[in-house]
Amino acid sequence: MSKQPVQNTLAIEQPDLTPRRSKLLSLRIELDPTRKESPWWMTIISVLLALVFCGIFIAANGMNPITVYSKMITGAFGTTFGITETLVKSIPLLLCGIGVAIAYRISVWNIGAEGQFLAGAMAATAVTVYFPNMPVYLVIPAMIVFSILGGGIWGLLTAIPRTYFQVNELITSLMLNYVAMLALNYFVFGPWKDPKGFNFPGTPVFTDAQSLPVLGDTRLHLGLVFAIIAVLLYAFLMKYTRWGYELRLIGANPEAAKNAGIKISRHILLVMLISGGMAGLAGMAEVSGVTHRLMYGISPGYGYTAIIVAWLAKLNPLGLVISSFLFGGLIVGGFSVQTIGLPSSISSMIQGAILFFLIAGSMASKFRIRRNG
Repeated sequence: MSKQPVQNTLAIEQPDLTPRRSKLLSLRIELDPTRKESPWWMTIISVLLALVFCGIFIAANGMNPITVYSKMITGAFGTTFGITETLVKSIPLLLCGIGVAIAYRISVWNIGAEGQFLAGAMAATAVTVYFPNMPVYLVIPAMIVFSILGGGIWGLLTAIPRTYFQVNELITSLMLNYVAMLALNYFVFGPWKDPKGFNFPGTPVFTDAQSLPVLGDTRLHLGLVFAIIAVLLYAFLMKYTRWGYELRLIGANPEAAKNAGIKISRHILLVMLISGGMAGLAGMAEVSGVTHRLMYGISPGYGYTAIIVAWLAKLNPLGLVISSFLFGGLIVGGFSVQTIGLPSSISSMIQGAILFFLIAGSMASKFRIRRNG
């Protein structure tokens, strides 16, 4: 009688992963058509992620990110001088941000605020160059009017091709920025160059009559009043007027607006005229209130930063005030970190990171996780 070999086996009970896998497989990611914009908390998360992202690069350069951010905050908001300088930087950001926001209301993607800013600065300077003896009570109003017209006309150069020839405004507005920059360089290196400026590329210094009044011994000038009035008008027009309602309707549903008899082409032309005019006014405030002359490199990129300001504010008037103040502080804080060995361009890096994460957060918020079936 043969004996069968005895096999000793160790039985290990395996967990049943089928229910868990089935739950995961039953989930899907899909676009939510009802979600038009990201929630408010997504904006906060996006900004925080941008700061963390930039902090990694700061740490890679051997600096403590917390120390750097603390230095920026202290430099921009920790002293009276810092706060007034932050307000000075906020003025062009707020004015350009209002202009960009108005255009975005009807889904016209104006990224030409930089060129419109320069056009307004050139138009305002033209008053001082060709009418140097204009009476005191006329010169500032004339500079304001010319700057608004100059920026507005520059905005129309984008609106007209968009309206009548269906040319993408992203391309035209961006290219016109470089045209305006080259035009400014022509004037400050050429016919408007100060003959007594030791070959400096700039116009003669403005007289007291051609300069905006300032607050005490600070550089905070009357342009702040311009910006406040502009944002109040923007808030009133958007909320309480028929024109503002029509703009919101065009932005939300162009087909419905067209069926309601609203002339979209006329609104695009008017909106771009106003949008460019606001950026042009910002240019006037900068040359008359800060630099007191038109010169090479007058803008550190106010028009481009205004795009981030408007995006962060979600086109809200109060949000524009807050975001322009914060970004003004970011610019001033960028200068403060130079004392600890970092370049001021760190503020540009943070601005770019914020825009990147805002766009990413806006896209991510449009998707939802749902169950199959």
